[in-house]
Amino acid sequence: MPTVRLALAQTNPTVGAFRANAGRIVEYARRAADAGADLAVFGEMALSGYPIEDLATRPSFLTESRDELHRLAARLDDEGLGTLPVIVGFPDGPFEPRVAGTGSAPSAIAQNCAAVLYRGELVARQAKFHLPNYSVFDEYRNFIPGDELTVLRLGDVDVALAICEDIWRDGGPVSRVSTADAGILVVINGSPYERDKDEVRLPLVRRRAVETDTVVAYVNLVGGQDDLVFDGDSVVVDQAGEILARAPQFTEHLLLVDVEAADVTEPTLTRGIRHVELPRRAVERQPLPRDIAQLPDDRAQVWNALVLGLRDYVEKNGFPGVLLGLSGGIDSSLVAAIAVDAVGADRVHGVSMPSRWSSQHSRSDADDLAERTGLRYRTQAIADLVEPFDRELALTGLAAENIQARARGMVLMSISNMEGQLVLTTGNKTELAVGYSTIYGDSVGGFNPLKDVPKTLVWELARWRNEAAEARGETPPIPENSIVKPPSAELRPGQTDQDSLPPYEVLDAILDAFIGRRFGPTDIADLGYDPQLVEQVIRLVDRSEWKRRQSAIGTKISQMAFGRDRRLPITYRHGG
Repeated sequence: MPTVRLALAQTNPTVGAFRANAGRIVEYARRAADAGADLAVFGEMALSGYPIEDLATRPSFLTESRDELHRLAARLDDEGLGTLPVIVGFPDGPFEPRVAGTGSAPSAIAQNCAAVLYRGELVARQAKFHLPNYSVFDEYRNFIPGDELTVLRLGDVDVALAICEDIWRDGGPVSRVSTADAGILVVINGSPYERDKDEVRLPLVRRRAVETDTVVAYVNLVGGQDDLVFDGDSVVVDQAGEILARAPQFTEHLLLVDVEAADVTEPTLTRGIRHVELPRRAVERQPLPRDIAQLPDDRAQVWNALVLGLRDYVEKNGFPGVLLGLSGGIDSSLVAAIAVDAVGADRVHGVSMPSRWSSQHSRSDADDLAERTGLRYRTQAIADLVEPFDRELALTGLAAENIQARARGMVLMSISNMEGQLVLTTGNKTELAVGYSTIYGDSVGGFNPLKDVPKTLVWELARWRNEAAEARGETPPIPENSIVKPPSAELRPGQTDQDSLPPYEVLDAILDAFIGRRFGPTDIADLGYDPQLVEQVIRLVDRSEWKRRQSAIGTKISQMAFGRDRRLPITYRHGG
């Protein structure tokens, strides 16, 4: 069997930043060439960033994409990299809109493509066959499906191409790879991170390798894009499904690996398969060390996803820093620790905003957090801001409680307007689910790192982050008292969350069954939960949809995050 050196470039593009993304591709192609690679591969839409959503309907955007692809091909050749075949994802178009019945939206004018660049030219392109239309994906809405498999004959090895969803479904490219008798299947991906997704993704890659009797090279994007975060975790497996190389998660990386692939056979002229022949590079090279990254444990993966998601939202949108309220509670403390890891303590601004009902420990715990992390810290009391509203409007009860939260929101947004920092809201997924927040109060902000993090996981992550710091000989960032004390909004004397909510371990379990697993009330009660409590929780969730529609985006880490994953009507009468 011939040996082929593959270079899988796990890059972090920014949507629409064609020139910068192309420069990154050139940089990694140069590293691949210097390492003696026979083929360099980049992720799905690495040239444009991903997902592009309705930018796919803009002819000017698609024209810019195609023009930049041709400039990239010429630049690679001009810089002496033309003899290295480069596979890169990009959106192509505009094409004439297709009529209904072709498998895509009638108005679609774009295709999600893999391009093969060689000696300054686009020598082949393949469009994605299967267009996902679930979870966060709307590709059926925006793209025209492909119908032809490209097989790149690279000297003495045949390399077939696929794009992300194409290997998740039977038929399409996967069914044609065996017919083509290819030795390598290259799959370019824009696959977002979800907890435990690797338990599904890696077995799939292994299964496709065995089914097609090919080496499968799976390259994924890395980085944050709005509420999504791509984890990389690119991998190469052999024909038996054994891992040959694996890239680390949540960081850019060039994965180099030598693979033994089947010899070429005489191509069979089959409809739906296009063959393109290119010579192998004649280069001298040294043996490669094994590059198989080990996955960290689940809590570390979640933490890294939250950190990268926030960092890239801040950096890619040009914010000088972030701003958040510090109450001394577990949620704001965890968000502060994530922010410090993401952008550095000097760019994290915390504000303590005590009211007449704030406990001494809420202030001292916030002080302690600021000292532990080194973030920028100030105090702005809100009692004098709240008092005129209470007096003039004669506020009592819930209205009086909420005016405190809204005063804090006003303080944060005013500082943000003056100084330009991104306001981080700190409500966790459990609170968002049941509406335990004040609209235009503690819910204000542009980004919520905990939006998809249930309350019980908040505590788990806080303990893990402190343990990780201690293991490295560092100061744990989160005060122990913030972790162990009963959570409270402190909007009235002696208030705790459990005054109006069931214990969080019970609440999170019910919410996971209802939201994550889509169980109905009877099915949830059959799990052993009080039927009356189940009905109460479901009513709270349904009644809070209007709040969630107005909430800040935040990094998705689960299969069922609020937002694009879960789309429900606001006006909805449950059960009658």
